[in-house]
Amino acid sequence: MTSNDFRRLALSFPETSEQAHMDHPDFRVAGKIFATLGYPENGWGMIKLTPIEQGMFMRAHRGVFEPCAGAWGRRGATSVRLKAARKHTVRRALLAAWLQPIQGGSLERQGHLRPHALFHIAGSDHSPPPHV
Repeated sequence: MTSNDFRRLALSFPETSEQAHMDHPDFRVAGKIFATLGYPENGWGMIKLTPIEQGMFMRAHRGVFEPCAGAWGRRGATSVRLKAARKHTVRRALLAAWLQPIQGGSLERQGHLRPHALFHIAGSDHSPPPHV
């Protein structure tokens, strides 16, 4: 996978914007960073997972995912070796990170996320149920 592939995947999630943080492109939902590109260097990305998710991805995909350095890494910040990564695996990790700020519907209640947006990330052709 390339840096452009990572960027396209990150931007494929609803309400995602690309900005910059510490001279690296980052990807945000409702103002919260869920991924960056080019950290710690070119050819790498960072995905902000939970520590449990980080462990699961690292065990399932050795040589692709590793914790970032220091406390940040212990809290789930996960480096992704892009050259070794498969798109569908990175998409799943990005989805997990993208969902963190919207768990519990808090962003929906604040008006940051349209209720139907989650149906589009899975590529569903179905309309959301009437109660959504």
